[in-house]
Amino acid sequence: MRGTIPLLALLITTQAAARQADLILPETMVTATRPPLPVTDIAGGVSVIDRQQIDASGAVTLADVLTTVPGLHVSPSGGPGGQASVFMRGTNAGHVLVLRDGMPINDPSDPPGAFNFGTATLSDIERIEVVRGPMAALYGSGAIGGVINLISRRGAPGPAKLEIDLSGGYPATIQGAASVSGGTGPFDYAVTVESQSRRGFDATPKREASYTNTPQGFRDRIATANLGYTPIEGTRVSLFLRGAETFFGLSDFGLNPTAGTPDTNNAKGETASLLGRMGVTSRLFGGTYETAAFVGHVHDDRHYSEALNPADPAMAIVDERFHTDRTDLQWNNTVHLNDLVSSAAFRSTDLTFGAQRTIDQITGRANDSYYGSADPETVRAMSHATGLHGGITTTILSRVILSGQVRQDWINGDAPATWRLGAVIKVPEIDTVFRTAYGTAFRAPSLYERFGADAAGYIVGNPNLHPERSEGWEFGFTTTIPVLSRPDGLSFGAAFFDQRITNLIDNVALPSGAYGWANVDSATVDGVETEVTIRPATFLSVHASYTFTDTTTNATFLPPGAALLRRPKNTAEIDATITPLPGLRIVPVLIYTGPAFDYLYDNKGNSQGYGVGQHGLVANLSTSYDLMPNARLYLNATNLFGSRYEPVNGFQMPGTTVIAGVRMHW
Repeated sequence: MRGTIPLLALLITTQAAARQADLILPETMVTATRPPLPVTDIAGGVSVIDRQQIDASGAVTLADVLTTVPGLHVSPSGGPGGQASVFMRGTNAGHVLVLRDGMPINDPSDPPGAFNFGTATLSDIERIEVVRGPMAALYGSGAIGGVINLISRRGAPGPAKLEIDLSGGYPATIQGAASVSGGTGPFDYAVTVESQSRRGFDATPKREASYTNTPQGFRDRIATANLGYTPIEGTRVSLFLRGAETFFGLSDFGLNPTAGTPDTNNAKGETASLLGRMGVTSRLFGGTYETAAFVGHVHDDRHYSEALNPADPAMAIVDERFHTDRTDLQWNNTVHLNDLVSSAAFRSTDLTFGAQRTIDQITGRANDSYYGSADPETVRAMSHATGLHGGITTTILSRVILSGQVRQDWINGDAPATWRLGAVIKVPEIDTVFRTAYGTAFRAPSLYERFGADAAGYIVGNPNLHPERSEGWEFGFTTTIPVLSRPDGLSFGAAFFDQRITNLIDNVALPSGAYGWANVDSATVDGVETEVTIRPATFLSVHASYTFTDTTTNATFLPPGAALLRRPKNTAEIDATITPLPGLRIVPVLIYTGPAFDYLYDNKGNSQGYGVGQHGLVANLSTSYDLMPNARLYLNATNLFGSRYEPVNGFQMPGTTVIAGVRMHW
């Protein structure tokens, strides 16, 4: 390890809404591992956030609910709607692969191919699976840091169930969501609708001379339908449809705002998304063979605009539109070998294999103007990617779970091959589980990096880019110790990780005077994730986590040996779940984020170059009370003490928000 791991490692924290599943959800099956496995059988860092935890967290966006997952750092530029990046185990934002029920939904028009967690809301999500570490051997491009799989709500056999969530609060917030689900005969269904409106806060820091307390509001409309038909037992035909619109305010795009240049509400963003996916899953030969085939398509539109602010010396006018289409075809299979050949020593042996074909197309246009000069930009491009994957998982004497995966991809003229090996060793005599894994991963260049350009020739795409590559390992354990006559009185664990990333793509100066992308950088990342849960009484549980991350890069625009931007070395969270009365639940949360290397601005908005930013301490509180069997009242407060922490230098986190509501179900 490069650097000293502080002694806090077993003392500090994570919110109840995002506790690492190894410690509290041993029965949960994780689907992001091909085949689905219990969390105790996965050779890697796993967190599962279920619907109950999402509701209890008071989170508005996906970014909010992920802030307390060990090994993840969320970097938001403002409130809901603003660009929010997730760095997993110190890797880049484009190194986190986001899936919707197994379908990749990262944005191909984003420069690094990243996903904006700031516009993704939560009403139609049943649970969130986070698997950390190189996972490209299962899912292909982008899974260098890990995978986040968003599992949609789905109906179950039985009468219709109706859930309604209504809330409002400060500042000027109103939100409503409704979901109906059930099943009748061979049909199952789940339909969810959501609408919310939030006044929001000014993302410009109060320390800035340009601060005017101009809120960046947020509105959305979402409708989701998850439909299924089971013609015979073991076979389900599915149709998933989702439409979403978001509207939000942004801090001005103006270049280097100076003292006397007020922030206004003339910068806005708008997104629209349509996703459709059809598929069939089937269990054949008595369940020995499981097969699934899916075809999905997602269309995304993004529009950012800024009208002229007469006080802006840069005279910025912005009108940027991006359109993305992705078609994804998958065929995934599992053969349960123990159904064919029984063995006393080898149990639960599963062979997996499959294929994937992804076609991306982007169209972008920017009609921007600065200092009175137009700076138009256009991009139109398409890519095709094909992958074949296979793997095996087996259990030896009920104690050792071995797994291995390999994958071959063909994309943009390159043919990256990836692999992953893992082992889980269970020692029930001391209630301890050990895990280790080693694997490789890659990220293919984004379409923007390969073909993005402006009319003036200042930015030039590079179609000859090669994939970024990584290789890394991890080792960890979890254990449970009886305390105060409680068999699960104390649980704790740690995971050590190390990863080397090469061929990193960076923007460099070209001999022509323009700027373009090239495979010129590398980075190393190592660290440790730790957790501890103490249950001293039936009415009290205290949970804490701490993550130490050390990054080093040779990026051309940074000083030699600098850390990667916005990757804090130290992050910690602590929460308590208190149930003093039947039906009453109180969860106070404290989140600490250490300083990180960033690009800095002074109080007048002037560039200060690269340096170490500030640290932050944020307190949240969520409470709920079961008023009756089918109605729960709740009150959530975020940033309780009005911290002015800037997770991205120049963007202050939202102020104190208090929301009260009721959830009802029938």
